Amino acid sequence: MSEPQVVRHADAEELAGSVALRLVNMIVQAEAEKRPFHLVLTGGGIGIATLAALRDRAAESNVNWSHVHLWWGDERFLPDKDPERNETQACEALIDAIDVPPHQVHPMPASDGMDGDQVEHAATRYARELTTAARGQGPVPQFDVCLLGVGPDAHVASLFPGLSHVREDGASVTAVHDSPKPPPQRVTLTFPSIRSAREVWLLASGESKAEAVRLGLAGTDVDRAPVSGARGAEKTVFWVDEAAASLI
Repeated sequence: MSEPQVVRHADAEELAGSVALRLVNMIVQAEAEKRPFHLVLTGGGIGIATLAALRDRAAESNVNWSHVHLWWGDERFLPDKDPERNETQACEALIDAIDVPPHQVHPMPASDGMDGDQVEHAATRYARELTTAARGQGPVPQFDVCLLGVGPDAHVASLFPGLSHVREDGASVTAVHDSPKPPPQRVTLTFPSIRSAREVWLLASGESKAEAVRLGLAGTDVDRAPVSGARGAEKTVFWVDEAAASLI
């Protein structure tokens, strides 16, 4: 796994704009190289702000989205269009405004799309979709960038401190039944899937994230600070504002 780098910005707005601009450049480069670009999206305040900034930067640059695949790192197991779903928020911030092919947008299953309350089946279905997209190259496609928000408790995706999911090393996707942050049922990528990404970008804004950033950079045990287990195959970047960087 790669050693983490830190990129600091004055505030959340500057951070989101910088991440968005870097993503635009990478998407354009992938198009020039005639290859797909697989991006894993995240939710949360700074995550959605980054997607909105990406929408604006992409429009300014007239980005071609035809080769882009959009995935999610985790999702709340709620009905389709629920305002708390990461997918719903991402659509409002970015996806509804771009011309990405619908079949290349890969949301995690909603609870009302399953037969009953079947979060385990939702995780299995998403794992199969990832494997299909990988075209025989592994359990998941080669993610170019995996965006991850950082929680004040040092969780990433829906991998929370003290839960067994942080040690999952067999499945690419897992169901969460006991999230300490509501709702309790969620679907999340596991660390093997996250670590398969070429680059993992951790986004943190605000003083409440400062201790989590410190723990993540220090390599604290993943049971205590799951953020420390989020590393990219080629690059790991902590994108932080000055408040989130105050303890490093």
